[in-house]
Amino acid sequence: MENVYDNCPILENDKWLLRFVEKEDIDDLLYVYGDKNALPFFNSDNCHGDNFYYPTKEKMASAIDFWLYSYNEKFFVRWTIIDKTSSKAVGTIEMFHRPSNGDFGEVGVIRLDVGSDYENESSLREILSLIIPPAFELFDCNEIISKVPIYAVEREKAFLGYGFKRTDTCLIGEDGYAYNGYCVITK
Repeated sequence: MENVYDNCPILENDKWLLRFVEKEDIDDLLYVYGDKNALPFFNSDNCHGDNFYYPTKEKMASAIDFWLYSYNEKFFVRWTIIDKTSSKAVGTIEMFHRPSNGDFGEVGVIRLDVGSDYENESSLREILSLIIPPAFELFDCNEIISKVPIYAVEREKAFLGYGFKRTDTCLIGEDGYAYNGYCVITK
């Protein structure tokens, strides 16, 4: 498989399209990242205080610019999630390879952000079914972790139903803080 930073693959099925984020996604993503009901489900662990709440076009544009910059610097990849039924962007997936640091070894980290209308077991599980199979190779890892807060009932059903397991292992941030609430899936 090609290096994900040389050529970001498009992943799709009959309902979902995952493609590299574009500046033109701003209006749809403003709806997602300005959604206060979705905000508690976004994983901002180790993100230097960013909570992913972008209620203005300027803040959303700045975030997209940072995502594009981060891809060019090979920090992470951010896909836009398109619901083919509505042809609208309904969220994003960020993924990267994290070198061993703290309790987790080398892992792939996935951040799955969707608008509150899509924070349900069925939608999340379908999206996971697109990203997880190629992710092990794309990010050269044998394990993938994702934050699933204990209050995220639908998210937990989706992740556990897909094959993730809860773990007590913490992700140690750059600042030494131990972040908990993760689930893990092994290749």
